[in-house]
Amino acid sequence: MTKQKISEGRNWYVVHTYAGYENAVMRNLKQRIESLGMEDKIFNVIVPTEKKIKIKAGKRVEEEEKIYPGYIMVDMIVTDDSWYVVRNTPRVTGFVGSGVYPVPIDPKEVENLFARMQGDKVTHAINLQENDAVLIVDGPFKDLEGKVSNIDEERGKVKVLVNMFGRETPVELDPLQLKKI
Repeated sequence: MTKQKISEGRNWYVVHTYAGYENAVMRNLKQRIESLGMEDKIFNVIVPTEKKIKIKAGKRVEEEEKIYPGYIMVDMIVTDDSWYVVRNTPRVTGFVGSGVYPVPIDPKEVENLFARMQGDKVTHAINLQENDAVLIVDGPFKDLEGKVSNIDEERGKVKVLVNMFGRETPVELDPLQLKKI
């Protein structure tokens, strides 16, 4: 590791983990930092998440969703020792970067990510895509079939083209009113 120049100073790095183990890796790494006395080199470990509204069992539920599944972020000064501690944490597969050497995240990207994580704006997780065939299961257009033309995750609405009177008519619906066919 000492053969190549290690980036100077404190930066955020992305660490690849086994998918689904991000929180376990974060807890384990924080514990290792404390037990190995690396608080002066590794400052923070986070799993980037944001709030999403999902539909479960026909009800709206607000959940924390990982922005980048399979990745955690580490705020650290890269030295041989700090690199070794992070790299050898169980379920860590490596740093994101060129070759074996970690590459810091651009500060603007970090800023945008934190803004997204702390945003008051909650988006809807709509399990549909444009051009999906759907059946309307509720409301005045019940039992009509249509095609998804637009998805507005911010407002939680789906625009569906429904064939009425021989022409396609756009209808704005709630995702709860639709069933994918």
